[in-house]
Amino acid sequence: MILIHMNYTKTYLNIMNTSIYCEHALQKEKPPLFLLHGFVASSYTFNRLKPLLAKNFSVIAIDLPGFGKSEKSTTFTYSFDQYANLVLACFDYFQLKRVAIGGHSMGGQIALYTAKKAPDRVTKLLLFASSGYLPGAKPYLIYSSYLPFFHLLAKRKINAESVVKNLRNVFYDHSLITADQIEEYGKPLQDKNFPKSLIRLLRHREGDLTSKELQTIKTPALLLWGVADKVVPLSIGKRLAADLPHATLISYDKTGHLITEEKPEALYQQILAFLTEEAGT
Repeated sequence: MILIHMNYTKTYLNIMNTSIYCEHALQKEKPPLFLLHGFVASSYTFNRLKPLLAKNFSVIAIDLPGFGKSEKSTTFTYSFDQYANLVLACFDYFQLKRVAIGGHSMGGQIALYTAKKAPDRVTKLLLFASSGYLPGAKPYLIYSSYLPFFHLLAKRKINAESVVKNLRNVFYDHSLITADQIEEYGKPLQDKNFPKSLIRLLRHREGDLTSKELQTIKTPALLLWGVADKVVPLSIGKRLAADLPHATLISYDKTGHLITEEKPEALYQQILAFLTEEAGT
């Protein structure tokens, strides 16, 4: 069933043999923008930003496999390279040749992987507090993940983590935390296969792109950061801005990691200017 909300179509796609939840507002006359959320999050990350962006862009936002309303597949390879392949497969599904990508946190790293893999298809990058310079999992954790009951340990840890506590960690202004956010971010964690998909991500994640690899990405990039980000500190943004050949970093005081929820109007204005500057508008 397809529902319409705030001019967005909500549906499920079958991409790479995986059920992918997708929200899109497609209009032929508007340039495409593809949004990617971060770790243990969903397309709800862009809840306050999406209606603003739809005024000027054809927006597509997905829940990555393993997260949100998408399938918690026990066969999908949860590597950044495979996530990038999935993004490109989504481009093909919507028959989009060249697309701007916006990614928050881990989604920013996937956006970078996609731009490196297919530079001719990614026009510009929006990196919202993007992950950067994290190594892959240590070998002992990867080996441990193959133990028969390791997923039960993961489930216990997930249940022990308070969604409210996590939200307080990613917001600077705690008054912005809502009951809807608590429900949206908490519900996917109850899926019986979520711990298993999380373990597969632990196994498959290669680690973030190195400085040398980042320096090969010529795609223009706009980095948007909260000065009070406790998850991915501003120092990472400064380092990414130095490594990416065509990058601009803008930071916001009194703003945490979930910058898309705390500064949607300000971000929208910066995004609009960045994505339309080539046209001289």
